[in-house]
Amino acid sequence: MFGWLKWKARYSVLSVLFVTWVVSFMDRMVMSVAIPYIAVDYGLSPLAMGVVMSAFFAGYSISQVPGGLLSDKFGVRRVAAVAMIWWSMFTAITGAVTNITQMLITRFVFGLGEGLFPACAFKTISVWFPQKERSTANALMLASNSLGPALTPLFVVGIMSLWGWRAVFYSLFLPGILITIFFWIFVTDKPSDSKRVSPEELIEIEGDSIATTITSEKKAGFSSLFKDRTVMTLFLVLFAFDITLWGFMSWLPTYLVKARGFSMVKMGVVASLPFFAGTIGCILGGWISDKFFSERRKTPIIAAQLLSALFLYLTVTTTSTTMLVIYLILGGACIKFFISAFWALPMNLIPKSLMGTASGFINMAGQIAAFISPLIIGYLVGVAEGEFYTTFMFLIGMALVSCAIVFTLPGKIQNQSV
Repeated sequence: MFGWLKWKARYSVLSVLFVTWVVSFMDRMVMSVAIPYIAVDYGLSPLAMGVVMSAFFAGYSISQVPGGLLSDKFGVRRVAAVAMIWWSMFTAITGAVTNITQMLITRFVFGLGEGLFPACAFKTISVWFPQKERSTANALMLASNSLGPALTPLFVVGIMSLWGWRAVFYSLFLPGILITIFFWIFVTDKPSDSKRVSPEELIEIEGDSIATTITSEKKAGFSSLFKDRTVMTLFLVLFAFDITLWGFMSWLPTYLVKARGFSMVKMGVVASLPFFAGTIGCILGGWISDKFFSERRKTPIIAAQLLSALFLYLTVTTTSTTMLVIYLILGGACIKFFISAFWALPMNLIPKSLMGTASGFINMAGQIAAFISPLIIGYLVGVAEGEFYTTFMFLIGMALVSCAIVFTLPGKIQNQSV
């Protein structure tokens, strides 16, 4: 995959990015696991539960593009450090709120801080890895987006059963500070700024893209992203599918407790399994895209979307608990396979100098969807008086809409610059 016989500086950078994403996803996903029990304390309706879960994404979506602009202007190191300290503080503050108004404000501001980070991460991969490795490196990094949610239910249930839901938020402050320190030590804005990078590795990282970078980056600008049909199509593809993804991720614990009657402990275990599977699916998505579909990257994306829709349908229609678990695992793997296969496109289409801004812009689509999805599902569950069939049909429909949009992309996508 990378030639792991000799450890290189960029592998350390990737490892730090992976751990940082794991912690960030645990911070944000704690709410989806704790919300059924927070709702009992505060007497929340399904729609109100959706509002609480969406508050984070309201702030998170707003700061995607600013995070990209700041990382392109000031470098990823400083912007990422501010983001990590910010979100760690507000994770802990969440545990101290005394009413729903405070909860909503805290989650919104928390999202503003964490939203600065994704563009920093995507830009770091773009800068630190040669083009032939970027999709696989990005897939490995994004696998953390599944591992974090996989660990969260186990972590939350363990602490919540002993000390209550507030202790869960307090306990995540220290890991956030630790990853900030590690990020500052190991990640520099450019490989050439790091003392850990050998001259040989620097040539390996930068040698295959110098020519195209010099010619394209002089002409590219932020405004060109809005004029580029491919970039705007990617925006819409991610928006539609992330409604499905975040509906699934945000409401799965509640679905298991309310609709399937799972206990807290059983919910914690079962809710983790789709995301452990998603970790593997995410790694495979980027690797398969690089290895077998470097010029036909639409193919694995479409396959993942169709299979995700199929397994979501089987999940909601089965009456067997065993088959429910199996379908959830397969659905989680396919959903996350899509994510890394999808991000292989911008990773190979966008020049390094614009990667922070462009990835922030594209990722903003997903976060707008993440804000909308819990609200819509909360409304649908409330109207259906706790029944989830309509909700799953909605999620399936959005996955198919996203798939339809993918077909409008060019048939053969090769590495190029925006």
